[in-house]
Amino acid sequence: MKVLVIGGGAREHALCRALSLDPDVSALHCAPGNAGIADAAELHPVDALDGDAVAALAGRLEADLVVVGPEAPLVAGVADAVRAAGIPCFGPSREAARLEGSKAFAKEVMAAANVPTARSYVCTTPEEVDEALDAFGAPYVVKDDGLAAGKGVVVTADLEQAREHALACGRVVIEEYLDGPEVSLFAITDGETVLPLQPAQDFKRALDGDEGPNTGGMGAYSPLPWADPKLVDEVMDTVLQPTVDELRRRGTPFAGLLYAGLAITSRGVRVIEFNARFGDPETQVVLARLKTPLASVLLNAAKGTLADEPPLNWRGDSAVTVVIASRDYPATPRTGDPIGGLDEVAAQDAPHAYVLHAGTRREGDAIVSAGGRVLSVTATGEDLTQARDRAYAAVGRIRLDGSHHRTDIAAKAAGHP
Repeated sequence: MKVLVIGGGAREHALCRALSLDPDVSALHCAPGNAGIADAAELHPVDALDGDAVAALAGRLEADLVVVGPEAPLVAGVADAVRAAGIPCFGPSREAARLEGSKAFAKEVMAAANVPTARSYVCTTPEEVDEALDAFGAPYVVKDDGLAAGKGVVVTADLEQAREHALACGRVVIEEYLDGPEVSLFAITDGETVLPLQPAQDFKRALDGDEGPNTGGMGAYSPLPWADPKLVDEVMDTVLQPTVDELRRRGTPFAGLLYAGLAITSRGVRVIEFNARFGDPETQVVLARLKTPLASVLLNAAKGTLADEPPLNWRGDSAVTVVIASRDYPATPRTGDPIGGLDEVAAQDAPHAYVLHAGTRREGDAIVSAGGRVLSVTATGEDLTQARDRAYAAVGRIRLDGSHHRTDIAAKAAGHP
């Protein structure tokens, strides 16, 4: 099987790594990729938002499967263009990807499918914003209706900050605050059959102790030792299957990766948000634990034959990812700094720990930072304590001027204070 992955972040590096380990994959390509992905796949330049360009590249490469990683190309309809060219594509259509592209649309679908979620208002005027903020009170949850690369949500006790964010967004969803721990659960679906993956937890705040601004994610771990063993079955029955059924009923079936961001509240499971693609950095830990070869699962989802796929096999180990971010991330991250220590990690920590590249590029012989989240250092172990120790040992070898990372990823779950 020849596979083309679209995107250039750590999520795509994790996908490429998993696909490169699959004996069914004879050729692996990535566009545009990054400096780390170049070790696992052949890179090609492409405008990832241009469906015709992506479809043309897939045709030239004679790809048997295209996997679209990021949300923006999906919302732009890239998967539609690839499918129109007769090439199987893992990723929802433009219409189905509205589940992530519009928070208001997602709320509408959840209401129709009877999916448990936070009460909310969609606001377009300052008057509606003030009314909604007043109705729910603090802490305020304000979500930009459109895509905002993980930075469109503000959760704050500060009324002025909440109002300022809401007015800057134009169309905004304001909702009740959900208490309780958060869980990310991915499911692969062909629009009918739904195959859940293992749950993970990510860390959105920039600083230890969940302090600081929201980011795209500073780390993740899986499995969740504290979660109810029936959680996946419950979310399948109350969230994932009803949502997939509702989108199919509307004539816009969702085929690809459905990601449910959940809050385990005192009143039960509630959906915080849906995404239309693998989450970053949760993908890094979930795929580290997946035993089943990935390519055939994604191809069956793309072809509508997921019912033929046997249940997924999982390793019994744990995985932890720690994100190394560049100086001043998430505000105005500095780029162009050389990255050292990558060879040391490869020599001393493999195969239990490895580095997945997010925002990197090659400049001559050097690899330099090219984004806010630069690297995802991922490690596996018999339990979360061992996986954490291995991940942080590898993080300690990386040299990037001004970089920062959280030191408490998975600490509480591993039983550390």
